[in-house]
Amino acid sequence: MCETKILSKKGAAVISRCAECRCIFIWHHNLILSFTPGQFIQFKNFTVDLEFGDHSFPFPDGQERVVMRTPVNDIQLTFTSDEWDDFHAAMDEAAYMYEIYMLVDGDR
Repeated sequence: MCETKILSKKGAAVISRCAECRCIFIWHHNLILSFTPGQFIQFKNFTVDLEFGDHSFPFPDGQERVVMRTPVNDIQLTFTSDEWDDFHAAMDEAAYMYEIYMLVDGDR
């Protein structure tokens, strides 16, 4: 695994980057997603268009969760309303912090 620096932490969502391989990682509970910087921005932009109320429903435990499909039909990601808000806030902050690191560190 890469040696990463945290770009953002909001609730259960932690987003970090590796200066060596340039990957951006989203850590959320037992899930790790990895992206190139361009893929991260595309993913962030994709999630902005998903409204919680339009894509959520009650789960068997009675809690309302948004369901986000992935390119793999058998895998979906789910978030409570608070987790969804934290997820978006973390991605916004991480994108901003990534830009700052690029200004300071250059394109490495």
